[in-house]
Amino acid sequence: MAWIVKLVSIGAAGAERSTEVMRITRPDDLTDLATLGLTLAEGKQLLAGVQQELVAAQARRHAVRRPACRSCSTTCRVKDYRQHAIATLFGQVAVRLPRYCCVGCGVTEAGLGWPSHIRSTPELDRLRAQLAALMPYRTAAEVLGQVFPVDAGADPETLRRHTFKIAEALPAQVTMKPPPTGAEAIVVTLDSTFIRSCEAGERRLEVRIGNVETASGRRQVFGAVAKTDTDLAGLIRRSLDAIGRTEGTALTAFTDGCPGLRRILLDAGVEGLPILDWFHIAMRLQHLTQIAGGLSSDGPERAAAKAVIVEEVERLRWRLWNGKAKDAKLSIDRICAVMHHFCGEPGSRRSTAPSRKLWTALRALDGYLVGQSERLVDYGERHRAGLRVGTALTEGTANFLVNRRMNKSQQMRWSRRGADRLLQVRCAVYNGTLGASFGQRFFAANDALPKVAAAA
Repeated sequence: MAWIVKLVSIGAAGAERSTEVMRITRPDDLTDLATLGLTLAEGKQLLAGVQQELVAAQARRHAVRRPACRSCSTTCRVKDYRQHAIATLFGQVAVRLPRYCCVGCGVTEAGLGWPSHIRSTPELDRLRAQLAALMPYRTAAEVLGQVFPVDAGADPETLRRHTFKIAEALPAQVTMKPPPTGAEAIVVTLDSTFIRSCEAGERRLEVRIGNVETASGRRQVFGAVAKTDTDLAGLIRRSLDAIGRTEGTALTAFTDGCPGLRRILLDAGVEGLPILDWFHIAMRLQHLTQIAGGLSSDGPERAAAKAVIVEEVERLRWRLWNGKAKDAKLSIDRICAVMHHFCGEPGSRRSTAPSRKLWTALRALDGYLVGQSERLVDYGERHRAGLRVGTALTEGTANFLVNRRMNKSQQMRWSRRGADRLLQVRCAVYNGTLGASFGQRFFAANDALPKVAAAA
């Protein structure tokens, strides 16, 4: 059994022209399941054949045109023809394009709406960038070659260069349409994470990432590697405008207390004092709780002192959660008052004594709370009202935006420029701003904040 796939073109006057694209043969029965339908190789061959015929027909129609000169509006004539090899998503095609010469002023024009040096279609460039943003360059090149009849630019280094070009053009391309209704309140979270560096004299690169979100679920992510030419404040401003910031929008910011992040928010127009996020406080308190649980209880004095310390650590958590940060010093002083019972506590060969660990963690927490006292709020009240209390969402963003591609799964080292360019493409993919039909926008149902009746 055989089939012939033909492509039929219909002209303006109704004239038809058919071209044979591919011949397919199959056995008369289905004893072999592998012969059912088209194979991947045949599908790729069919797409490549259709693409070549379409491009050839478009080129013929284009060569008939006689555009007007841009300088003197005189009709141009064909000067010569140039062969162009252009990579498309369905194979590389050779296009014979004319160059035009003006009869009046002698100006040579290509008659194209795109630069003549372009060697790949925008759709292919965006797909390559999206795949490179989601998986290693080599894997992305292999997937692209397996699924599509792409026979150009399949080298990982070529894929990396194309991704960088897309990233550099993103600020000029992104013109997001603001939502029809403005947002009453927007929460901005900003945090930092680190990736391995291949730069001389540097072990890690700082990556600053964040979210902007509304109560209705509109959300955008942004990020940039520190000490690059990417304007992080500009990214924050564009993200705020994209989800509906107006003059009357209330902006609430969360950071971990780093003064550098505070300056970035000021440059972005977020003038209010950022709230110290609960996530970082909770991590310090959790560390304190674990150390207190490991204290020695040899003898009645140490057992009683340990019970006091464990109780005061929990009371310290309650005070910080419920906005009583001024009373936190009382719990810290009570813990310090019974620490003398653990003097001389021996440590192990591989570990420091728990009492010394507790003393170090307690001093670090005390200094942290004193330095950030103005940014502490009643977290329990915000939580009961269904409002954000920290950058936990940003911590999750760091996981899927940075760590999943650059740090955890991929044990590799990055240059500052390479990491920043790839991060811009990843943000565009998740924000849905990479291009038409590319990217995956956040949906309102993803991050709804249900109101709760009691504090956690």
